[in-house]
Amino acid sequence: MIKSSGMAAMLRDIELEVELTRRMIGKDALAPRVMQAMARVPREEFVPVDFHYLAFHNGPVPIGHGQTISQPYIVALMTDLLEPEPTDVILEIGTGSGYQAAILATLVRRVYSTEIVEPLAAEAAERLMRLGYANVEVRHADGYGGWPEHAPYDGIIVTAAAPHIPQPLLDQLKPGGRLVIPVGLPGWAQELKVVEKKPDGGLVTRDVLGVAFVPLTGGHARDRGEA
Repeated sequence: MIKSSGMAAMLRDIELEVELTRRMIGKDALAPRVMQAMARVPREEFVPVDFHYLAFHNGPVPIGHGQTISQPYIVALMTDLLEPEPTDVILEIGTGSGYQAAILATLVRRVYSTEIVEPLAAEAAERLMRLGYANVEVRHADGYGGWPEHAPYDGIIVTAAAPHIPQPLLDQLKPGGRLVIPVGLPGWAQELKVVEKKPDGGLVTRDVLGVAFVPLTGGHARDRGEA
């Protein structure tokens, strides 16, 4: 009963956030498929036991190793902006607890997810398999370089803030696909961006919303010379 009431409150909070930010995000409601996925995935399974009381709170929650699980509204919004289709193959950079991957797994054919923190990668892979998300593959890796073996992707989602848009991710995005990524430096303004790759390979970038994410880490993430 507590879980169901918590989930209902979380969904209401997402709808309220959409209403409050509708002018910035350019929509009055998120796709029904996305909201159904948010309702279906048991968020409490992806939150550490000590923070279960915050499982349905509309805010980020620590998951260890200096990382967080994003607030439900941001997870829902980023998923919606990706515009996932049932036949899609999606790349996620920053597995974390595996929650965003689980949401995507209910909406698309296949999810490939990279996580630079090895213990988090191992825990997320075990958790996703235990919960039945068999269409997700997790790899411990520096996500800046993407996962070229399975490219091109119908969509790419990045769950940590990069100082710039990594060129390898643009290269691995299929024409007609979308990249959703927060861009900015820690302690400074960050902007959630959507990059659309046109059939001719041209890119159209749109700023959506000011956000605050943990930084994308790894050797390449500190570079400044990319797009």
